[in-house]
Amino acid sequence: MQNNSINEAVLSKQIEDLLVARNLRGMKTIQPALASGYYLRAARTLNKCKGHVLIGTGFPVVDTFETDGPVGAIALYQALEALGATPVIVCGPPVSQALMNNYRIHEISVGEHQERTLEAFKALYNYNPDAVLSIERPGQAEDGEYYNMRGESISDRTACFDTFVRNAKCPTIGIGDGGNEIGMGNIQEALKELDIMASATKVDELLIADVSNWGAYGIITFLSLWNDKDLLNDIKPIEILKYLSKLGSVDGVTRENELTEDGLPVSEGDSIIAELRGLIGYN
Repeated sequence: MQNNSINEAVLSKQIEDLLVARNLRGMKTIQPALASGYYLRAARTLNKCKGHVLIGTGFPVVDTFETDGPVGAIALYQALEALGATPVIVCGPPVSQALMNNYRIHEISVGEHQERTLEAFKALYNYNPDAVLSIERPGQAEDGEYYNMRGESISDRTACFDTFVRNAKCPTIGIGDGGNEIGMGNIQEALKELDIMASATKVDELLIADVSNWGAYGIITFLSLWNDKDLLNDIKPIEILKYLSKLGSVDGVTRENELTEDGLPVSEGDSIIAELRGLIGYN
């Protein structure tokens, strides 16, 4: 593979377009609100990380958590760890309890409570992270509440990661696929076109995708390229989905415990990974 033959700005645009091509929840519609190069810029930030990287994930669905978010968080965790960083997944129960036997987890409290800011300050002080990344985490709307894609309040089941993003002294990255996730505050005006209770929480770099998990794969494409490691090939969505399913995950769209993400079969994610690998010369 000839890494030096790839124009990184062009590659970023190819990734950006590929990851919203299905336009499942309007991300292609609002894509012009973002300055192209967002996958490249986010990956540059993460490629420099040698210390802690805090990865917030976990979107509550009924009384459990959805598959979109944790799959990408685990893929990114494994890629960053392979490159020498120390990723930590930040989430509240039940997803924190589900993952803590196999991953470094920092658990935060669910629901409205007075310690949200203190919780973030303590963690940020202790970890002194090189980056804070949110993937498919609910973001607070203008009224401070959290809402799902149906416009239902999920505040009493949501742990607050917004305080981490707002108080971080390092670069912050948000990945979302619908408009109600952390980071979408960057493009609030554009989101008025969509039928969503939008998040108001901003990040330094917002990444969008048809499925948030795929946003992680977009970042890992650049990490693979720069480190001459086929990190994309190490991602096994079906294995991660089986692992999560045993722990009680559900599909965020169907609300069923099944090996899917946002109503799509795992073959869709595999196809995205194959296309991304092709873009950087892996066949």
